[in-house]
Amino acid sequence: MQWITDIEAGKQLCLHCRKLHPLSVHRCDRCGSEVHQRIPHSIAITWSLAIAAIIFLIPANLLPMMVVKSIAGEDAGTIMDGVIYFLEHGEAGIGIVIFAASIFVPFFKLTVLLYLLLNIHLNRSHRAKFGLKLYRIIHFIGKWSMLDIFVVALMVGLVQFKNLATIVTGPAAIAFMLAVVMTMFATEHFDPRLLFDTELKKRKHKNESNEGNTHV
Repeated sequence: MQWITDIEAGKQLCLHCRKLHPLSVHRCDRCGSEVHQRIPHSIAITWSLAIAAIIFLIPANLLPMMVVKSIAGEDAGTIMDGVIYFLEHGEAGIGIVIFAASIFVPFFKLTVLLYLLLNIHLNRSHRAKFGLKLYRIIHFIGKWSMLDIFVVALMVGLVQFKNLATIVTGPAAIAFMLAVVMTMFATEHFDPRLLFDTELKKRKHKNESNEGNTHV
């Protein structure tokens, strides 16, 4: 059975309440939101936010995430330094969580977004279903993107509560937070239906070619 897109069906979906409308409707009669067949400027906005997230990830991984001040002096460490520290001190669980939340997940999400964008630009419609699965994965794990910031905040409160030392967040925390926010916005602005629109273009081109041959 051949699937059809909303464009072929002459429908458009309200992105807020998920109600279908005909093309003649410009505002949803259920929630009052503007109705568009595709998210406006989805590709341009997603590219811009993804590139911004990549830029912020560079200082987020190179600059100190935490600065520990104690009697022994001041010590600053990056995200990877924190992962190595916990692994060396027998806290593999915490180290794995920090690595997954702060390094693997952000890079994975950005890699998937770039992959989806390139598929659209290269008209790879045969990978649309696989791309949709990847998009659903990064959309689901987006809620855990700020986990590392919460871990740092917890450690800051715990150490200062015990009066062991003073921990302050480093400049990497701000860069990492901005990278996460940019990635979240990029994921929300990406319209996965665009992955299937390339197949629609191929169908139209094929139908036009068949009509042309028929007239000849």
